[in-house]
Amino acid sequence: MGAAGMRRNSGRNRDIRPQHSSVDPRNYFYFPSFAFASGVTLNLGKIMTNRNSIARVGGSHPETIATVAPIETGLDGMMAEERRMQILQMVRSAGRVKVNELAVQFNTSAVTIRNDLNDLHQRGLVLRSHGGAVLPDPIHRESPVDERLKAHAAEKLRIGVLAATLINDGETIILDSGTTTLEIARQLKNKQGLQVITNGVNIAAELLDARGVQVFIVGGTVRGESASISGRFAEQMLAEFSADKMFLSGAGCDIDFGVSGGNLEETMVNRAMLSISREIILVADASKFSRRSMARIAPFSEVDTVISDTSLAEDVQVRLRTLGCNLLLA
Repeated sequence: MGAAGMRRNSGRNRDIRPQHSSVDPRNYFYFPSFAFASGVTLNLGKIMTNRNSIARVGGSHPETIATVAPIETGLDGMMAEERRMQILQMVRSAGRVKVNELAVQFNTSAVTIRNDLNDLHQRGLVLRSHGGAVLPDPIHRESPVDERLKAHAAEKLRIGVLAATLINDGETIILDSGTTTLEIARQLKNKQGLQVITNGVNIAAELLDARGVQVFIVGGTVRGESASISGRFAEQMLAEFSADKMFLSGAGCDIDFGVSGGNLEETMVNRAMLSISREIILVADASKFSRRSMARIAPFSEVDTVISDTSLAEDVQVRLRTLGCNLLLA
């Protein structure tokens, strides 16, 4: 994801066609950084790598001359690609790297290191973060609900308890079908005059014995793997409601991509929930950040409050606050 834009084409991709040659130019096939001539063999042993060097082409046209682009190096003379591969190994080993630390280690400037990280980011090998880079996760696939209930259970409980303190008697709230929102539901049993709209079968079942809570569950297709209800009927029913607060628990929370989910139909229901809510509150443990799922639900610019746990990375906290999100850590 990332902060890096499209890199401009550098001098490394210059045209290396011979300017004065008897070779028929129709026999050339051009690629981004190389040129091949039909019936011509490059004598690699004669190619120099200095800025002003030339390469003589052997074979049937021994007089053909081609200019060779200079090889990018750092202050220590290390070739850029070699340095980038070492940086990539460090990211894979440690999980994250910092620009200032790399600049010292490779005896080069912070600008050069940022360019290295941007290049690796563009190639999908690392994920740029504030002040450095991290190892990108693959697109996260949806896990069965029983597996998600066990994952990071302690963090979800703390988040659920904190989120419940933001809910007042008499309000109308939305809880999506996530396992973190299930922990919120467990904290609501003593509320009075509360109205809960949900597409979560497990959440509706959890609140059956909550006497002061009225539950509205949308209609549609039941998805057993997520204990949720989705589909066009669910979206149409939600359009008839209005809510004070929505508690959203996306499967992926990448700062650049936004909050995302693993099932397209369910994300459409989540979007319908967002559209009828006055306040959006994301509840997600730290493991979900810097991770993407298939379909985007909302960018972080639409999220009012984020509730996560205390292990959330410092650079992620900074970026969330920069985007205007109120951040609470449980």
